[in-house]
Amino acid sequence: MSALLLSCPVLAQDSAPATLDQVLQTQDRDSHGDLRAVVVLRDGAIVAERYYNGETADTLHDIRSAGKSITALLVGAAVARGQLATTKTVGGYWPEVAASPAGKVVLDDLLTMRSGLAAFDEDEHSPGNEDKLDEAPDPAAFVRGVPAATKPGSIYRYNSLSSYIAGRVVENASGADLENYAAKALFAPLGITRWSWGRDVARHPKGQGNLSLRARDTAKIGQMVLDDGVFDGKRVIDAAWLKAALAPRVAIGAVDRYADSYGYFWYAKTQDVAGKKIAVHFASGNGGNKIYVIPARRMVVSIASSAYGKGYGQRRSEDILKAILAADATQM
Repeated sequence: MSALLLSCPVLAQDSAPATLDQVLQTQDRDSHGDLRAVVVLRDGAIVAERYYNGETADTLHDIRSAGKSITALLVGAAVARGQLATTKTVGGYWPEVAASPAGKVVLDDLLTMRSGLAAFDEDEHSPGNEDKLDEAPDPAAFVRGVPAATKPGSIYRYNSLSSYIAGRVVENASGADLENYAAKALFAPLGITRWSWGRDVARHPKGQGNLSLRARDTAKIGQMVLDDGVFDGKRVIDAAWLKAALAPRVAIGAVDRYADSYGYFWYAKTQDVAGKKIAVHFASGNGGNKIYVIPARRMVVSIASSAYGKGYGQRRSEDILKAILAADATQM
């Protein structure tokens, strides 16, 4: 068998249509040893679930930058509570950085990765690169020191600095620690009781990522998004906010092979499966961590993967998604 088929075994399914369980079982043959979990929901119920390489249903997994999408949900919770508005600037909620270029950025531009700041995670020399942020002895001073590079709202540049700042804005606007805010505004309503959240040297939770959750719980978050902010019959996140967050605000297909557009820290892509166009919204993290939301199928696919820094991680997750969508089409 070729190396390509070993690394992406879902591609080997070229005979009879696979079932959802068979798609997940096929991943047992993955050669990399770093896929952790796949959970598939339809109409809120688990229809397929499998764990790999020692993971169990109770294992917490670092979803990396998929946490940015959760930070966006927390921004939405603060907006719904009247604590902040996306038309205002960062400095309006974080006086400590108000006089800096970051302080002058409007939140709407921050949430769409169009802050104009010199922050680009794919360039290690960028002043606002995520590694430099992580290593900064004083995060607030670091934020103040990042210069402007382009006109805000004009150019999409993926960076963790934006979501870190968004997390600090939520803290200042709400008067609560970001993790505590998430516990009350998001996790408790969803019945999520176990998690771990990395913090910076100043002890602020990282709005840019390093949030660890169970795969079933990230699926719950996806289900709430699918259901327009409602979970178990109760409103969790405002529907208008979710509509705004998932809207295709920036076309990014030219710079991201796995997405067509970007909203408020959420991605979107139209997948072509067996000649049918299927719209997918998703949260995405390093290594292939995903929360896929598929409205037309009433489905959520949560994938946990620790292929950090490996290009195949993202490709594998998309291949799994497409195989699930193809198998689901045969079972509808």
